Amino acid sequence: MARKYFGTDGIRGRVGVEPMTAEFALRLASAAAQVLAPQGGRVVIGKDTRVSGYMFESALEAGFVAAGMDVQLLGPLPTPGIAYLTKALDADVGVVISASHNAYYDNGIKFFDAEGTKLPDAVEEQIEQFMSQPAITRDSSSLGRAKRIDSAREDYQRFCLSTVPAGFSLERLKIVLDCSHGAGYKVAPRVMTELGAEIVPIGCSPNGRNINDGCGSTHPELMTVTVKAVGADLGIAFDGDGDRVLMVDHLGRLVDGDQLLYLLAKARFGSGALTGPVVGTLMTNLGLERALGQLGIDFRRANVGDRYVMAMLNETGGILGGETSGHLLCLDKTTTGDGLIGALQVLTVMVETGCSLAELVEGMSRLPQTLINVRTESFIDLDGSTDIQGAIHAVERTLADRGRVLVRASGTEPVVRVMVEGEDEAEVQQLARHLADEIGRIAL
Repeated sequence: MARKYFGTDGIRGRVGVEPMTAEFALRLASAAAQVLAPQGGRVVIGKDTRVSGYMFESALEAGFVAAGMDVQLLGPLPTPGIAYLTKALDADVGVVISASHNAYYDNGIKFFDAEGTKLPDAVEEQIEQFMSQPAITRDSSSLGRAKRIDSAREDYQRFCLSTVPAGFSLERLKIVLDCSHGAGYKVAPRVMTELGAEIVPIGCSPNGRNINDGCGSTHPELMTVTVKAVGADLGIAFDGDGDRVLMVDHLGRLVDGDQLLYLLAKARFGSGALTGPVVGTLMTNLGLERALGQLGIDFRRANVGDRYVMAMLNETGGILGGETSGHLLCLDKTTTGDGLIGALQVLTVMVETGCSLAELVEGMSRLPQTLINVRTESFIDLDGSTDIQGAIHAVERTLADRGRVLVRASGTEPVVRVMVEGEDEAEVQQLARHLADEIGRIAL
């Protein structure tokens, strides 16, 4: 069954436009309650700093209470913090109100199960089936109750601190910390300060409309400039909901998710703590695969999306995975992608080795990669088009073993994403442009 509302990371869209309306959120809560906790139970709801979060929080609360579930409101908190608290508070369901790295005028809703993990596709499909029905309201004797949990942020902070070694200290490090005016604007600075770091905070003054606006992991330019201006040891940037992290070294060079994954994998492999393969995605830079191969570390690729990375890690017994965008899965520390915990794991390696971030990622060379989006008039069956497959194979023959080609259709809009990666940047750009033009011509 094709999903109508759920994408690769919950439901997301422009606020005020279906499905991101208050009425839809109420029906969604009712449907989720009937699928995930038909006999009633407890749900925790958290959000990021978007102004529309208040509206969706109220609508979801009403839908769950009417369906007979008790609601615990956590307030602004990173997505991984909500995942942790879902399990820690013994809730049946966790709900996050966030559009992650999108601008403030978008919002989204995603769910965690009782273990703090994202729902499988089949469960999301079941929820969608109930969406065609009106929201239910149980008898007054069976209605749920709602309350706010004032200790949520402190509980999550303590959990984050528990993921580093006893006595761990950041006293000698000066860190630029960019929280994207998002959900981590209180948690991250307090955790870093408690560990003794000297922090230079930016993106820590949310007003409901400035989330991800020229800051955070999707706009690291301000962090880069600030690191060099204040002479910091590194910069750390999260996205709006706190599940992604990117860094900048002391020289002002961006360190992406692939490089951070390499650093963590190498350290865990060296200490004997790495189990199973390291998992990336179809978009992961070939440089990571080559660097891990030279160390003798098995590397696998999952479909794009951290939920698919998680699924492959669970299937293979792995503990480390991630995406170029900064989703880092450290399953030996937590149950989901967590920007703050990922950052703490990198900082742990820096402190234990005495090496700078720049030194720790020297063993991985990123290959030039060009991505072009080709907009088409309608959705295209790439596998069923012999002309498109022929164009792809022609570029692959040109690259041979010096690179790779990835062409995939967007699941949410009529767009074909063309990625070419190789050793020569000029050749990569030329081949990507050629292939994108061919696909555009064939799709007409």
